[in-house]
Parts: sequence; structure tokens; C-alpha cells
Amino acid sequence: MTAAESLAVSSGRRLYLQLGITLLVLVAAGGMLVAHRATLDSGTDRLAAADGEWLVLACLAAVGTWVCAAVAQQGAVVERLPRGRLVAAQFAAGAANHLLPAGAGAAVVNLRFLTRCGLSTRRSATALAVKAAVGGTVRCVLGVALLVASPGTVRLSARVPHGLVLLVPVVVGAAALTVALHGRLGRAVSRAFADVRAVHRCRARAWALWGGSVGFALLHAGVVVAVVHAIGLGLPTSRVVMAYLVASGAAALLPTPGGLGSLDAALALALTAAGAPGPAAVSAVLGYRLLTGWLPMAPGLLVLALLARRSAL
Repeated sequence: MTAAESLAVSSGRRLYLQLGITLLVLVAAGGMLVAHRATLDSGTDRLAAADGEWLVLACLAAVGTWVCAAVAQQGAVVERLPRGRLVAAQFAAGAANHLLPAGAGAAVVNLRFLTRCGLSTRRSATALAVKAAVGGTVRCVLGVALLVASPGTVRLSARVPHGLVLLVPVVVGAAALTVALHGRLGRAVSRAFADVRAVHRCRARAWALWGGSVGFALLHAGVVVAVVHAIGLGLPTSRVVMAYLVASGAAALLPTPGGLGSLDAALALALTAAGAPGPAAVSAVLGYRLLTGWLPMAPGLLVLALLARRSAL
């Protein structure tokens, strides 16, 4: 067997394994929803009666996430990117991200956009890896800083539903397999050091990269906070932000489209552990999903088609 054939076989096996992990997580999440159908119905009713002003604030925070994503993407490259198309690409990437596993949709859209802007495929891939690495680092640093500033942030509740607890082994196992699939990450990062140094030699780019990443994480957490206030759930803001940071960090390891199932379960578990009743936690997750994923999906796909039609992708 030639080297090319071996690589093709290896890639095929990784693809099937990823699809298997995706199916496992989605089936587990579906089973949890069926087992807690009454909780889901109660959460939907509670969201329908939510405070409109807080929901408007949550919408504004959701829009801000796309702008911050564009700022962070600009900061990951030295070249100047067209601003309008860059923001539109992030909006389209968010919609594509809900169709393919493990953030592949957003990665493909951004990779095409950067190459259309004149960057090589290697440098485009490096820019995406740098942005992703900074985003993960920012979530960890924000979590630690919040924990140091407010030690009472982490306070578990005894009201965690058994279905969510049973999902934890599935999440942990899927995360371990996903990490194992990305064993080449270290080698890719080592080859990217030159581009990283070039970006950080330019202060404006470094500020854009890190500032955009911080804004992206905080605004996503802000959407959850606003939805929590909209449904009248009396949780401290620090606990809600910590719940989002923990949930998004866990969901990033799981190869489900847009975090579907993995992020939902992790965020519901985190909010319930922070003291939210089950129906209220479900309401918060539904509201967050509605504003950041489901409502923007149709217009996002239209923007994606328009960018492709104009050869911007």
C-alpha cells in the first residue's frame, strides 16, 4: 500500500470515528430530552413569558459576537481584510457551523474567505488555529480570574437531574476520543510559530486578536446572562458566566454540529449545578440557542450563498 493510500485509509477511519462520536452524543442528548420531556415543556412555557427588554439586550449581545469574531480573525493575520465582508463571513460561518461537526463549517468558510483575500492555504489554516487557540486560552483565563475574584462562584446544587449526570461519562469519553483524533495539533502549532510572532509584533493586530476573543467569550456569556434575567431566574451573574465558560470549554471538545447536544447538555448541567431549577435551566439554554443559532441560521445561509455568488468564498 502506497503512502497516499495509507493516508486516505487513515483519514477515512478518523472520519468514521468522528461521525460515530457525533452520533453517540446526539443519541445520548436525544434520550435525555425524551426522559425529561415534561421539564422541556415547562422550560418552553417559561421562555415564552420572558421579559422582552432583557431578550432585546440578549439579541444585541448576540449580534456583537459576530463583530468580535471578525475583530479576532483580523487580529490573527498581518494583512488587512475587507471589514464588511469579514463580518458577513463570520455571520455565514456561524450558520455553516451548525451543519458540520466540531466547528468544521466555520473553519471551511473562514479558510475559503482568507484564501480569497490572497493568503496561502497554509497561512490561512495557521490564522484559524491561532484564533482557536487564543479563544480557548481566553476562556480558561477568564474562568480562573472569575474564580479568584469571586471564590463563591462555584457552588454545586443537589438538584442536578439524573439524566444529565448519566450523560457525563458520554461527554468525557467523546472528549477523550476527540483529543486523540487531533494528535497532529502539536506539530501544526510548532510550524505556526513564525506567523504568531509576526502577528504579535504588530500591537494593533495583537490587541485585535486578544480583545476580540475576550469580547466574543464575554458577549456569548452575556447572552446567557440576559436570558437568565429575562426568565426571572435569580442566579448571580458570576455563576452564570462561569457556567457558560465551563460548558463552552467542554463542548469545544465534542464533534457535534454547532455544539448541538453537547453544549446544550453541558450548559444545562452547569446552570443546574449552579442552583437553577431544571425547567429554568432548560429555558435559559433554549433562549441562548434560539438567539445565537436557530434564528440567525436562515439569514446566515443566505449570506453564505451571497458571498459564494460574489466569489468572496
